Amino acid sequence: MVEDTGDAIVLRTLDQAVARAQALSRRLVAGRAGASVDDFLAARAGDTGAE
Repeated sequence: MVEDTGDAIVLRTLDQAVARAQALSRRLVAGRAGASVDDFLAARAGDTGAE
């Protein structure tokens, strides 16, 4: 994977890019209620009954 940071070009393996995305996601949702995958799936399960 190639990333242009503005002042450098960074090369990452796919595993590195995935790990970086996961770390960023964890920081974005840390401590937020309703932000887990289980919460999302439970909300979606509730939505299917409304149709």
